[in-house]
Amino acid sequence: MKRMRTYLPSRKVIAVLAAALLATGTAACGNSDTGDNAGKGDDGKITLGFSQVGAESGWRTANTTSIKEAASAAGIELKFDDAQQKQENQIKAIRNFIQQKVDVIAFSPVVESGWDTVLKEAKDAKIPVILTDRAVDSADKSLYKTFLGSDFVKEGRLAGEWLVEQKKAASGPVNIVELQGTTGSAPANDRKKGFAEAIAANPNLKIIASQSGDFTRAGGKQVMEQFLKANPKIDVLFAHNDDMGLGALEAITAAGKVPGKDITIITVDAVKDGMQALADGKFNFIAECSPLLGPQLMELAKKVHNGEEVPARIETEETTFTQEQAKEALPNRKY
Repeated sequence: MKRMRTYLPSRKVIAVLAAALLATGTAACGNSDTGDNAGKGDDGKITLGFSQVGAESGWRTANTTSIKEAASAAGIELKFDDAQQKQENQIKAIRNFIQQKVDVIAFSPVVESGWDTVLKEAKDAKIPVILTDRAVDSADKSLYKTFLGSDFVKEGRLAGEWLVEQKKAASGPVNIVELQGTTGSAPANDRKKGFAEAIAANPNLKIIASQSGDFTRAGGKQVMEQFLKANPKIDVLFAHNDDMGLGALEAITAAGKVPGKDITIITVDAVKDGMQALADGKFNFIAECSPLLGPQLMELAKKVHNGEEVPARIETEETTFTQEQAKEALPNRKY
């Protein structure tokens, strides 16, 4: 009877098989972080770096809340930075986002000018940029993917057109003072432009003083006090946002005048405090500027991250309010 032989694989064969199994396991379970996914997590979650102007107004606070809530709802990781109304802080934040290799950068520019260098850095790093609420004046439109926000010129124009209609029967001069927003910012530049265009054909409507209140209540109060001391006859106040208008109310009342009657007050934004002042007859007209941009921003972040084409400019839908319209809208106002 012959004895059966058992053949065992050689050490060389075992080594080859082990190497093959190791390579297969690495390919199936590992993440080499090369190519487009280098420096990014393997969970597929988008990281959005967002630089906010600051917290200078009720509008800005509502805008920040909208962005944070929308990011959470959309499953987007948000890296948030408050620039405290300083351009140098925003530039630093954007560079930090680039170093952190976020997927998308969005920001609301403090001012319009001076962004080309840092935007070029983001472009070179292949990180798409979205402008929110405020635009930049860069000639190279390829430095950012899109702008999401309001038409500030239109807001100023709507304010001016309402005033023209209200004062069309006025026989003498109508003296207007203007509380501008942050110097050099897109809303300040554009709202001023739109308002001036709307009243240009009416020589009786005269802007006798115009100065920045920096979009804050304190600034609005301080500048309005100066206006009242320097100009004994003021008929109209045009404030570039509600908060400056609310600050101006204090100065007007302290000067012994009745806001909304002795001085017609027109503002922009339509936040709750401003709408309440309008409903109470202390303001006379508000052009809306919605801060609830969060959900739209998250959708855009997903699209640009995926390389989808998006419109160069996306404007929010807004309206205007008179006293009666404010009373009707206030119970359901979200900001």
